[in-house]
Amino acid sequence: MASGIFAILDDIAMLMDDTAAMGKIAAKKTAGLLGDDLAVNAEKATGFHASRELPVLWEITKGSILNKIIILPLAFLLSYFATWLLVPILLIGGAYLSYEGAEKIYEWLMHLKTTTHQTRHTEESVSTDFLENESVKIKAAIRTDFILSIEIILIALETVIEQPLTTQILIVSLIALIATVAVYGLVALMVRMDDLGFRLQEKSLETSGFTSKIMTIVGQALVTSLPRLIRLLMIIGTIAMLLVGGGMFVHNIEYVHHLMETWPSLVSEFVAGLIVGTVIVLIKNLKKKPDHNT
Repeated sequence: MASGIFAILDDIAMLMDDTAAMGKIAAKKTAGLLGDDLAVNAEKATGFHASRELPVLWEITKGSILNKIIILPLAFLLSYFATWLLVPILLIGGAYLSYEGAEKIYEWLMHLKTTTHQTRHTEESVSTDFLENESVKIKAAIRTDFILSIEIILIALETVIEQPLTTQILIVSLIALIATVAVYGLVALMVRMDDLGFRLQEKSLETSGFTSKIMTIVGQALVTSLPRLIRLLMIIGTIAMLLVGGGMFVHNIEYVHHLMETWPSLVSEFVAGLIVGTVIVLIKNLKKKPDHNT
């Protein structure tokens, strides 16, 4: 009886050792994508009213958790019954991310975002528009998270595809958990930087001397750097979407890979993402033209 228990414990220990070893490999392979995930989701989760930042972020986080719950079992089923579908799914996700990145650039270049007409609305209308805009942004953020989650989970799964199913489930689920907790935890810290800065400034009034000066300087730096950080995240997030999207084509289509194999990886991924995204944006805009004429 005792020997049976020790045998079970030994099997568990071996499983955990294998999981830890493969987990490190999977984490390394998805680390770059997790960094891009952070940049994209930080850009998507910022730009809301200060009082709504954390509630909105929580809604997006819940959506992200639901995304993982949906994707994980489907990914394991696909890896077992229809491995051939994994690459097409990656390419579809890559096309969507490329489109999102290219659309951002298109909007910036064409100056499509204006707020002039909003200032003429009544307060009630502005409030309604604000809530509707918030809802649209939350849905867009969850949708983008869904695509990024697919990419992260499938890449992690590809790393451990030769391992037993139990090891696959443990490692890929762990990577998925990290992708949600770490990313949105860091985003939450970012969006509350100004609150921390104000608190430090308030605390500095209760102290004196060198400590008070340091707290004032740090607090002011946090408050003033948040708008700049948000603008930077918008740029980094857009670039990240093009890199991740283009990377799916560079690494999964042999012709594209050979065509750009002498290019630096970041350049090839960005160019591929920009080309794919621009084509989709152009097709979308061409389809809209008949509607404007009618």
